[in-house]
Amino acid sequence: MTESPEQQPAVPGRLRRLRPTSLRPTWWPLPACVLLGAACGFSYGMLAQPEYAATSYAMVTAGKGIDPAAALGYAQSYGRLATSDATLSYAKGAAGEPVRELRAHVRSETSPDSPMIAVTGTSVSRGRAADIANAVTEAVVVSSGHVAKDTGVKLVKFSHAVPPVDPVSPSAPLGTAVGASAGGLAGGLILLVRPRPGRRGVTAQVPGPTHGGTTGERELVR
Repeated sequence: MTESPEQQPAVPGRLRRLRPTSLRPTWWPLPACVLLGAACGFSYGMLAQPEYAATSYAMVTAGKGIDPAAALGYAQSYGRLATSDATLSYAKGAAGEPVRELRAHVRSETSPDSPMIAVTGTSVSRGRAADIANAVTEAVVVSSGHVAKDTGVKLVKFSHAVPPVDPVSPSAPLGTAVGASAGGLAGGLILLVRPRPGRRGVTAQVPGPTHGGTTGERELVR
């Protein structure tokens, strides 16, 4: 009775080692975005040309026999007409700017609780900002006077715009704070959406394939 040679054992699985963990922290985008945003905000605050804003007010008054609540509705309508082409065309002479430039430097606001219209002019010059606001407000008042008999309400100028003292553009400290906040928000979003790395530096053993039958058994030949 002889014995056959022992079968060759299965080749063991190869050992795979993942790459070692990087020394750079995974949260580095957050401080990097904060510093970048702060630098951009500081640069904007230092280099941007200061802009000034001046506001004048007009009020809608109801005539005799007219429901006072109607003044609120007309205030909303006149507030929208303040930035129309017809009003700006009438105001461009007093404002000293063409209609296209004037449209970019004026805005109007109304309140649902008060029949008052606020017209704000903006410019790099204090005096020009006040001139724009007063010219547009005067144009709206004049236009409303043409139809006062038909509407039963009258628009009167409540207060004149005066040249402002301080600019409305952000200063360097404010720009830095806003930029840092925006950068922190962007960095936080990057950390949330980036793929999370798995565990590294762990040795994993992968079993190799078996070659039919039980490994290491002896076959008996009679």
